[in-house]
Amino acid sequence: MPRLTMFTLFYLASFLQAGAYGLTFLLPRLFGQFGANEKTVGLMLFITAISTLITVSCAGHLSDLFGRVRTLGGACLFIAAALAAYGLADGVGVLLIFASIALGAGWGLTYALSPIVLTGLVAVEERVRYFAILSVTIMAGFGLSPVMASMMETAGLTVNDAFFATACFSALAALLFFALTGPVRRHSHASAAGTRSSLTLNRIAAILRSPARLPVVMVCIGACVFAGMNNFQTVFAGERGLDYAVYFLAYTITVVVFRVVLARFKGGRNPYLTIAVLQYVMCAAVLLFLSSGGSLSAYLATAFLFGIGYGVSYPVLAAMAANDAEPELVPQTLQVFALTYFIGIFGFPLAAGWLIVEMGSAALLVLVAVLAGVEATMALVRSVSVRADMAAKAADPRKA
Repeated sequence: MPRLTMFTLFYLASFLQAGAYGLTFLLPRLFGQFGANEKTVGLMLFITAISTLITVSCAGHLSDLFGRVRTLGGACLFIAAALAAYGLADGVGVLLIFASIALGAGWGLTYALSPIVLTGLVAVEERVRYFAILSVTIMAGFGLSPVMASMMETAGLTVNDAFFATACFSALAALLFFALTGPVRRHSHASAAGTRSSLTLNRIAAILRSPARLPVVMVCIGACVFAGMNNFQTVFAGERGLDYAVYFLAYTITVVVFRVVLARFKGGRNPYLTIAVLQYVMCAAVLLFLSSGGSLSAYLATAFLFGIGYGVSYPVLAAMAANDAEPELVPQTLQVFALTYFIGIFGFPLAAGWLIVEMGSAALLVLVAVLAGVEATMALVRSVSVRADMAAKAADPRKA
């Protein structure tokens, strides 16, 4: 299989399975059909978080045993089963718990292993570009699935039907990953093919002692911001008389366009400064949404600014996690990066759902804005340190 064809199919499979996460934004609507509220959504996503953390911790062991791409295929089957179970559920019970566990297992494996596969296929200087393309496909998948669900509801179908349709897409993604097992192995660098991915406590400790600990912590905070804005967007929109599909469509288009345009951008001479600027934009988007009420133009501006801030900074941050890691620990560092991401993305909704029910949506948005500001400031502080190091090396070439 030619290299271009292999990458095309790999990104297509990533796109097809990514819709699963986008449908978690519709869980408040799905659960509302059988009388459950935002607290139940948060609880189910917390179960998903536990499943994800356990699975990501074992991702390296599983990929060493079965192969990375074959494990990706199996993960997509877990996702398909989870979505089908959500669609079939008619109350809070065993089926809903199974769906939450299976979703965490499947999405955790695909998110952790996809960038590891890419690092074995591309050179170091190409990582930001290929990570950006991967993030475009994933963003398009989970950004467009809520839009698809809205269109299906408009056409007279149900939210459940959207879960069934996306389950079929995930099953197709599994078939594509299985078909790519051989081509990926043949196109991988020899050194990457022999690198083990298993995660141990000693390796985690080594990662947390390295410069990569900052992007590992930052991605967790950013995931909390993302989950706070997106997982309950149907609730925010309903309170303000807005259409949640407008937000997701505007957000997705913004992220896809800017990531495609900047696919060759490597973050500049000081990537952390780039990340800081973008994340202050993200913080501004949350503050705008907090004060905008039911204004459609402000709603679109919020989606646009949040898409630029979070959407463009994320692939640069992911590349920095790989670049700041010790060379022999890149696969493990990316797993820990995914691990902390999922702590935020699936764990934060538990607190967010409680805040909405007990204190209102405004309290959640204030907390999200504070977290966005904290993450941006962390990147700014690192950028100052990087700039000082660059100045020192310029003054004394022996330090370069």
